[in-house]
Amino acid sequence: MSDLEERLRADLVAAMKSRDTRVVGTLRTVLGAIGNAEGRTGRPLTEAEVTQTVAKEARKRDEAAEAFGSAGRADTAEAERAEADILRAYLPRQLGEDELTELVGAAIEEVGARLGRRPGPADLGQVMKAATARVAGRADGSRVVELVRAGLQA
Repeated sequence: MSDLEERLRADLVAAMKSRDTRVVGTLRTVLGAIGNAEGRTGRPLTEAEVTQTVAKEARKRDEAAEAFGSAGRADTAEAERAEADILRAYLPRQLGEDELTELVGAAIEEVGARLGRRPGPADLGQVMKAATARVAGRADGSRVVELVRAGLQA
């Protein structure tokens, strides 16, 4: 069991004792998602995989909050945002724009992608692989892709 999963379980017990129903429900859901992922893989998840699962659950809540908000259900949207905030507390600190740009630039240099021409799928794929390894869940994937494409166009 990863350190993050142990922390989630310990915090679940604490939330149950303090009768914090929102935290209990949120942690039960994310621990269920972790259990489902372990069942699919047939092995315990690594720390990185647990972090990815927590991030995915937080994104789901953000998307649901946006959908509920646009449907005029502000109370439900707020509940979803609160759950997303609970989950984000378990995620590593997100990279700032400058840090992310620097890591993407380093990944482009590492791969040796040819600059100044239209990047092909191979260039994009190689740089994304290197950039994703450097970022390690500390930034939104769509933002990384955006910066990689911009960096390859430069």
